Order: sequence, then structure tokens, then C-alpha cells
Amino acid sequence: MLLKIAKTTALAALTVCTLNAADFNAQAEKDRLALIDYFEAKFDNPEKNRGTFFPYSTDDELKNNIISGLKHEDFAIGNYAFSKNGKVSYEEINEFPPYEEFIENGEKLYEQKFANGNSLATCFPDPVEAGSKYPYFDEERKEVMTLTVAINECRTDNGEKKWNTKKGNMAHVQAFFVSSAKEEEKVVNTKIESADAAAAYERGKEYYYSQKGYLKLNCAECHVQGAALRVRNESLSQLLGQTTHFPVYRLKWGAASSKNDGLGTLERRMSGCVKDQGQVPPKAEDKEMRELLFFMSYMSNGLKIDGPDIRK
Repeated sequence: MLLKIAKTTALAALTVCTLNAADFNAQAEKDRLALIDYFEAKFDNPEKNRGTFFPYSTDDELKNNIISGLKHEDFAIGNYAFSKNGKVSYEEINEFPPYEEFIENGEKLYEQKFANGNSLATCFPDPVEAGSKYPYFDEERKEVMTLTVAINECRTDNGEKKWNTKKGNMAHVQAFFVSSAKEEEKVVNTKIESADAAAAYERGKEYYYSQKGYLKLNCAECHVQGAALRVRNESLSQLLGQTTHFPVYRLKWGAASSKNDGLGTLERRMSGCVKDQGQVPPKAEDKEMRELLFFMSYMSNGLKIDGPDIRK
């Protein structure tokens, strides 16, 4: 079923302009519901589904570690949704989350005055909205706007320098925004309300499903067909719910350098994934990156915002 999603990309792009205003998200909704059905079927009974979904998993892993009977809402916490062992570690670390100080710093940066007297609060008066609105398709500009791009535009519009798009202050402010949305129990609600927005979604989908780089891999091979399978000692996460928890604190990032606080944006994570595919990733401001995140976010529609959160 999911292979059909990739194959219909070109056809959908040609027909989207004929849709009525209420149907611009019709293809995207078909894709999203198909993805939900796929993962619910995959994890309904892992032992029984071994031949279809888990050909390389051991008997012990399928019986004692992979959680069965998962439903749509369960997938909001990434690969901890299906791993019993991983979930135990995840819950233990979250008893004293290592990202709380960054949320506090993000709030300070949010209120800190620019040289002209304005602040990020001038551009984003409601932190809850800022934490739940992005990415969205700007109908006036005819492009996808991400939170990372919006924050840096706010700074440059007020005479300030751009921040690093992957970590540091950028990730801290985003952590404050997203935690505000999480406290209000907001859910992902990415909208497609025009032919241009639908076309942007389709391009993001095409990027996700197209083979790239010298390794000839695509995102779906690992995070759709390969979700829950092991690469070395890690279980691959699923596309469903991948955007809910960013910015994310990665243990790997925190341990990499004393200069790295471990918190990173979604752009940082996707850049690393694309590099792993054997190609040069698009920059955070590039159209390809924005539209990729737009597609991924739509596929997580209806799931609770869960960021900032922890990942290995």
C-alpha cells in the first residue's frame, strides 16, 4: 500500500489544481490514513506478522521486546512506542529530564530585548501558537514557513544576526515554544488549503520516498518499511510521529562535545539522516528542507505535541 503512495506522487501533482477548495488535502489525507493503517497492522501482532514486516527479527525480540496492539495515538513518542526495553529507559530519564534548563533559557531569550527595543515576543506574541503552528504554508509568500526560518527572519527584520539553525539558542527558544504547546495539550494540525500547498506537500513526499545519494536510499526504506528493525543496536523509528517531539535532546549529541548541550532542531536531525543516505543535505532555509518537514508534519496530524523530548 505504501509503495502506491510513492507512485501516485506525479499523478497527484498533475490533478491537484482541479480540486475544490475543500479537497486540497484529499490526497494527503489518503496518504496519512494509509500510513496509520500500515503501522497499526504491522504492530497488531509482530510474531504473527514476522514474514511480512519483521523478517530479520529474532524470536526473543518479537516476543519480549516489540509491543503489540499499538494504535495511532501511541506512535507520538517515536521508537519508544514499540520497544519495551527502550520505553523503560525513556521513562527513567524523563523523571529528571535534561532539557528543562534549556526551556528556561529559551523563555529568557524570548523576552530579551533587541537593540531596537523589540524582542521575539514582538514577532510571536503567543508562545503556544508558535509551538503548534509550524510548519505551515504561507499563502501570500507561496512557500512553507518553518519555525526555524520564522525565528531567524524575526531577528534579521529587527537588525539582529541569524542564529545557528541546528542547535544552541535556536533550539532553546523552540523548546520553550513547544513545551508551551505541550502544556496546553495541542496536537499536530498541519493544513493544506490551496493547490500551491498541496503541490508543496507532494514535493516533500517525493523527497521522502525518492532514492538519493551514492547509497541509493530513501527515508521510507528505514522509517516506513524498516521501522522497528535494527541497525546495529538501534531500532529505526517510524514516520508516524517523527515530528512531534522536536527540538529533541539526544544523548549522542550531549556526549559528543562539552560545547554541545545536546538539544537540536528537526532540521539538524534530518540533515544527519540525509547525510547517512550518502548525499549533501539541503540547508534549513532551502525549499527542499521546508517542504520535506511540511510533508512529515502532515503525516503526524492528530498526534499530541510531545516536545522537547529525549532520544538516543
